[in-house]
Amino acid sequence: MPLLEVSSVSKRFGGVKAVNEVSFGVEKRMVKAVIGPNGAGKTTLFNLISGFFAPDSGEIRFAGRPIQGEPLHRVAAMGLSRTFQHIRLFPHMTALENVMVGRHLRSRAGFLAGMLRLGTRREEREVRDAAQELMDFLGIAALADAEATSLSYGQQRAVELARALAPGPEMVLLDEPAAGLNMRETADLSRLIGRIRDRGVTVLLVEHDMSLVMGISDEVVVLSYGEKIADADPRAVQRDPQVVRVYLGDDEC
Repeated sequence: MPLLEVSSVSKRFGGVKAVNEVSFGVEKRMVKAVIGPNGAGKTTLFNLISGFFAPDSGEIRFAGRPIQGEPLHRVAAMGLSRTFQHIRLFPHMTALENVMVGRHLRSRAGFLAGMLRLGTRREEREVRDAAQELMDFLGIAALADAEATSLSYGQQRAVELARALAPGPEMVLLDEPAAGLNMRETADLSRLIGRIRDRGVTVLLVEHDMSLVMGISDEVVVLSYGEKIADADPRAVQRDPQVVRVYLGDDEC
């Protein structure tokens, strides 16, 4: 059984069908990408899965449980975490403190207590140790004491990724993680995603960088005008005539 199952999901905004009868599955320990031109419905689909929106119809199941329409915090508590296209770090906190905020979602004291440092000393040490271990795993331990605003864009992306992993999710949704990165930073990101999969975390990402997508993905879903037009391994997707037509135009087919 897939870890994530999206079944005939649709979402309309006014007269526009942003997502129309989309279905696919994501198996455990897989990296799966969602691609498509601007306006294809990729971010809307992510927002439906993570709980920002409720679908008009269809079903979304995670670990065998329906999650469509559930609030964000409940979806996160079930083991599904995400990052955003625009980085959302707390600017006046250190990199380590940002990651600790994510870890506090699992603690008894919780997120607010973590922000205000109201948890017990023992629990706070456990949260700090777990956050430091995760930063070390991702190769960014040296950034721990740096204020978020002092970090490069690529470093901020890595810290945001660490924060998303801090609660210990089964799956992480990455919304355009390579946006704004240079070639070296994108290569570093590719290695990080591979290490995350090796750690046992399933990855679903929306991304425009095709070299990144084709290099790390086990499967790729292609959307066009809110509809799924392909769902296969990267090589098959690259050869699909309908996908080529969407990206290159009819004259190129």
